[in-house]
Amino acid sequence: MLMEIMLVIAAYLLGSVPTGLLLGKAFGVDIRTTGSGNIGATNVYRTLGRNVGVMTLACDCLKGLIPVLAARCFGLPDIWVAAAGFAAFFGHVYTVFLGFKGGKGVATALGVFLGISPLAVLVAVGVFAIVIGQWRYVSLASISAAAAMPLIVAFIDRRPLIIIMTLLIAALVIWNHRENLGRLKAGTENKFKA
Repeated sequence: MLMEIMLVIAAYLLGSVPTGLLLGKAFGVDIRTTGSGNIGATNVYRTLGRNVGVMTLACDCLKGLIPVLAARCFGLPDIWVAAAGFAAFFGHVYTVFLGFKGGKGVATALGVFLGISPLAVLVAVGVFAIVIGQWRYVSLASISAAAAMPLIVAFIDRRPLIIIMTLLIAALVIWNHRENLGRLKAGTENKFKA
């Protein structure tokens, strides 16, 4: 039990590492004071360009993937795999290093889901691609993929604890996009430019 608890704590701390902020500072920019002020990959992409945005996305994704893979490598049951994944995601959204204010969690959730159900991620990425291709809004694509993910996981994996974790993560991702939803409704949301 001690090992499992330590893994969950480590997952939270890993998830809490503010990748976008650290990469931004490496380029002389406090990402919290530019663009949307968010520390996530989309704001980094818009502010510092494609390369740094992709690096942020990859690092944030790894923060979710590593704890889940560790839990699976240790042969832990679903409850601990789910706890480690959720802790990493929660750490990104409520990072201890920034006064419990973090990113929206999309990339870290992606990493968690890659470790749990790669096939479900493939379907959700398809949803994301269709929405962004049609409407050019990263926020709408992220919300759509998050909303679809619990249904996809339920259909593909059918593991109750994993489905519950997926529901919790999806709900928080959508909640974290509430301001984006307001801007989408008002017609003031920024479109994605490749």
